[in-house]
Amino acid sequence: MVREGFLRRLAAGLVLAAVALGGGAGCCSLPLGHKCCKPPKFDPCCLPDTPVPKELNKVSLPPYVVETPDILLIDAVRMIPLPPYRVEPQDVLFVSGKGVFDTDPINGLYPVDADGTINLGPAYGGQIRVADLTTEEIQRIVQNKVRMFAKAAEMTVSLAQSRGVQMISGQHMVGPDGTVSLGNYGSVYVAGMTKAQVKAAIESHLAKYLYRPEVTVDVYAFNSKFYYVITDFAGAGQQVAKLPHTGNETVLDAVANIGGLSAVSSKKLWVARPAPTDCGNVQILPVDWCGITMRGEVKTNFQLLPGDRVFIMSQPLTKFDTIYARMLAPVQRTLGVAIYGASAYNTIRYAATPLSRFNGTGTGVGTGAGVTPIIPIQ
Repeated sequence: MVREGFLRRLAAGLVLAAVALGGGAGCCSLPLGHKCCKPPKFDPCCLPDTPVPKELNKVSLPPYVVETPDILLIDAVRMIPLPPYRVEPQDVLFVSGKGVFDTDPINGLYPVDADGTINLGPAYGGQIRVADLTTEEIQRIVQNKVRMFAKAAEMTVSLAQSRGVQMISGQHMVGPDGTVSLGNYGSVYVAGMTKAQVKAAIESHLAKYLYRPEVTVDVYAFNSKFYYVITDFAGAGQQVAKLPHTGNETVLDAVANIGGLSAVSSKKLWVARPAPTDCGNVQILPVDWCGITMRGEVKTNFQLLPGDRVFIMSQPLTKFDTIYARMLAPVQRTLGVAIYGASAYNTIRYAATPLSRFNGTGTGVGTGAGVTPIIPIQ
C-alpha cells in the first residue's frame, strides 16, 4: 500500500512538473499553463515600420530628454544684473586708478568679503565698505578715500562678476519634482525637455533678474535611461540587472555586461521592447544567440533602446529537475518520518517481548563479553 501510494504521488508530481515546465518563464501569478506564463511568440505585425537597428546598422537616437535624476552641467556665459544693482558679499569688483602711487598700483579684481568690504591695501587706508551700494556710489567713495593719500587720483569701479554666477555655474541634479535649483534665482522645471529647451527655459527665467542672460547646458550624468537583462534561473527565481543606457549597446553588449550566460541558461533569448498599446504593448525581437557568437551574424544583434528587456531563458531539463525536486521534497520528508517512526515502533515492541531477554537485544541479561547467560531448568 505504501508503495502504491508513493507511485501515485510520483505520477502526479511528474504531471504537475510537466505542466509547470510548459508554463515557460513563470512570470505571472496566474494558474500554471496560462498563456501569459508562456514565452512570447514572435509577431511580425509588432515590428516597427522602419528597419530595426542592429550592430552594423546603428542609428543615432533622438535628442536626449532630461529626466529625474539626471545631472546637468550649467555654465553662466553672460550674467549682467539689471540696474540698479547693489553690490553684495561674494561679488567681484574691478577697480582701476590713475594718478596713484607707482609702488602701489590699483588695477585689478577686488572680491567683496563676507563683511561687505574690499581691501585696497595699507597705502590707501585698507578696507572700504561697499555692500548694498551701487557701482556709482562705490566709485565716489573709493575716489574720496584714495585722494586722501594720492591727491590726483581718478578711480573707476565696475562690477566684474556677480555672485549669481557661482549659484548658476556647476552641476545641478534634476530633483524629484523635475526642477533644478539656481540658488537665489529660484528653480526651473526642466523634466521632459531637451538640452536646447532647458537652455531656453533657464535663460527665460533668469531674464527676470539679469540683462539678456546667456548660459550653456550639457548633461553631466545620464541617470534616467536604463535597459534591463532578466536571467531565468530554472525555477529558482529570476535575476534582473539594471544597466545604464548610453545609446550604443547591443544584445551582445548586454549579455557581456552581466558576465555572460549562467550555468542554467539556454541559448534562447529575446528582446522585449515597449510599444504602442494597439500592438500588445510589447515588441518581441527573437535573438539567434549561436548566430551572433559562433557565426558572427548581426541580423539579430539588435541595438538596444531605453527601456528594453533582454530575457534569457533557462534550460528546460534543468528547470524540470528543479521543479520536480521541489515538489518531491515534501514527499521524501513524509516518507522518511514514516519509515523512522515504524522502525522505532518495531524496535520498542521487539525489546518488550520475553524472548529478547536471552538473545542480547532486550533489556534482560545479555550474552555480551564476560557474561554467562542464565538458562532456566526445564
